[in-house]
Amino acid sequence: MTEMFNPKANLVFCRKYQENLPKMPNPPFPNAKGEEIQNTVSKKAWDEWLELQTMLINEKHLSMVDKDAKKFIAEQRELFLDNGDYERPAGFKPKDI
Repeated sequence: MTEMFNPKANLVFCRKYQENLPKMPNPPFPNAKGEEIQNTVSKKAWDEWLELQTMLINEKHLSMVDKDAKKFIAEQRELFLDNGDYERPAGFKPKDI
């Protein structure tokens, strides 16, 4: 029996953009939080988060072995993905939706 291609299987209702968008092929973390993010965040939103995360780490000279830096990034990630008031690096302009 041949399995039919289901385009909806590759979509997720993105909590950031509030619409069905292509999902990430794999969870971003190897734990329950990673699975939750994969099931609620689109690839587009995650890629934008990674870009912002890199800017925050660089601008604030964060060390990701530091517990407080990890906590800060995790908090900012949740704010960004939930359209909260996240920290923006100097000169940061969000991409057009």
